[in-house]
Amino acid sequence: MTESASGIILRTRPLTETSLIVEWLTPEFGRIATAAKGARRPRSPFLGKLDLFYEADFTFARSRRSELHALREVSLRETHDAFRRDLDYVRQASYCAALIQQTTEADTPLPEIHALFRDWLHFLPQQPPRPRNILAFELRLLRALGLQPDLPETRLTAETQKLVAALIETPWEKLPALRAAAVQARAVKQFLHGFLIFHLGKIPKGRSAALGSTSPASP
Repeated sequence: MTESASGIILRTRPLTETSLIVEWLTPEFGRIATAAKGARRPRSPFLGKLDLFYEADFTFARSRRSELHALREVSLRETHDAFRRDLDYVRQASYCAALIQQTTEADTPLPEIHALFRDWLHFLPQQPPRPRNILAFELRLLRALGLQPDLPETRLTAETQKLVAALIETPWEKLPALRAAAVQARAVKQFLHGFLIFHLGKIPKGRSAALGSTSPASP
């Protein structure tokens, strides 16, 4: 039976010389993996439709034997072309995609996390790839996972706690105007590093690169 979904491509990798594995983040099915047969051929109907962070409507045939389903059709919604012009955006988006992959289970509905990642991807190229983009995403993902830090129980200063709260609650379009002292920015970065390791066991590769686009004084 063919099923329909809308999703964001989190990852692609070769399956065979001519085919790809495409991992999607969808609201209704969560993370699902599909096999795009023939996608690497020059005349494939998937040509130009399967790349990182593309948003699309797609159909797939669910496998009865594995978690790898057969991709049937893809109709693009958004390609996020700005990412192709700035490697720093790709680094930030790739890290956040990896964080989603590490913290969620396959075939589990993830409407809140899908909406979070979708909105963040649309916000990202509207301003410089600053560390605050990553810190805000990490904190909001932790909240969606039920792991939001209990700020009064931390050793963070009152001013740093205010910065954490602002990174969580400030609308994306107003985040570029957020101001913070360098010492507070460093404190949030260090706190989240330890918090993520404590709760997740490890941090996906790429966090340092995603945070390293600008100086510590500009969170």
